[in-house]
Formats: sequence, C-alpha cells, structure tokens
Amino acid sequence: MDCNKKIAIAIDGPAGAGKSTIAKLVSKKLKIVYLDTGAMYRTVALKAIRENVDTLDREKLSKLIERINIKVEYIGEDQRIYLDDEDVSDLIRTPEVSIGASNVAVIPEVRIKMVELQREIAQKCSVVMDGRDIGTYVLPNATLKIFLTASIEERAKRRYNEQLLKGITDVSFDDVKKDIEYRDKNDSSRAFAPLAKADDAIELDTTIMSIDEVAKKILEQIEGIC
Repeated sequence: MDCNKKIAIAIDGPAGAGKSTIAKLVSKKLKIVYLDTGAMYRTVALKAIRENVDTLDREKLSKLIERINIKVEYIGEDQRIYLDDEDVSDLIRTPEVSIGASNVAVIPEVRIKMVELQREIAQKCSVVMDGRDIGTYVLPNATLKIFLTASIEERAKRRYNEQLLKGITDVSFDDVKKDIEYRDKNDSSRAFAPLAKADDAIELDTTIMSIDEVAKKILEQIEGIC
C-alpha cells in the first residue's frame, strides 16, 4: 500500500500494548519510516547507568543530556540506535534499562531533547512513531492518532515471552509484571507530557486481537487519508 501524501502516524499506549510490533508492521505495509521513540529514552538510561548517574537525578541528567550523542539509522527496514557512535540497539533491552528509561522520561530536559530529535525526523519524511505522548505532545498534528491498550496480564505475558525469545531467562513473569505496573504508574503520573490518550485518537484494545487484526484496522483508517 502506497501513500502519495506525507503522513505522520502516532501510536501511543502503555508498555506491552503492542505499539512497536504494530508500528513496524504498519510502516512496512506503507513503506515509510518507523521510529521507536522508546529506544531513545532507553539509550539515555543506558548512558546514565554506565556513568553511575541515578536515573531520577534531574540535575545530573540535565547535564548528561547536553553531551549525549544519539543517532538513529536504518539498515534496510531495521532501525539501529547509536550511543556515542556505539550500536546499542540490543544492549538497551534489559529490565534494568527498561525501568531507567521510564525514570529518565520523567525529566523535562530529557524529553525536550528527545522530542527535538523526533520532530526533526518527522519533518524530513513520512513516519510511524510510537511512544507515550506522540499524539498529545510530540506530533499533536499527526495525520492519524492511535491509542493501544491491553490488560496488564496480557501485556506482561507478551513482554515476558519477548524476553524469552531474546534469550533473557533470568527474569520471572512476576518481575516483568511488576516492571509494567511501575512503568504504567510512572508514565501516567509524570508532570511533563504524561501518557495520555489524545482527544482525537482512535482507541484499540488489543487484549484479544491479533497483530494482523490491529494493523488491518489502522491501515483501513489510512486508506481514507491517502
């Protein structure tokens, strides 16, 4: 499916709702760029962890963010993220980095810096962007806004299975569930650009929906735009 217009699709929702999986599939179908914004916050968290900076220390993080170098590149359809010229795409997927990412995302200075990078990419080309505040803050004028939800049990199961597929076996299901509950609370209660459904977003509960079913519903919306 080709779209002759320059478009921006915002996909928001809590951890484990299927945002990245769906965004990747939709971007592939539309042949446009997919930007995993969560990976950017994970990269900031990794930098902080490596430098022994508390991921909730606003003062130190505001200084760290000024000297961080994050680049997003595409190898075919695969997005790779670089921290100070090192490919950290696989290193940012640990539970420790997940919690750190949720923490640093609360810091206004971090969000402002990351949003600058995200908007720069969206200005250059058509994108599918997923995160927590894409439709409400990053791309408030997005062509289409989707808000994905699912039960905590289902989201934890998906994330746990994802970890197992990646060979991460030292984390229990309960650990993953607690991580998601922590991130839900953190993301929704932060003062600056919290997780929220945009007024004009279409909400889809993916608890009992397949990946293809969710993607099909989103692509049906796009057909009316392109």
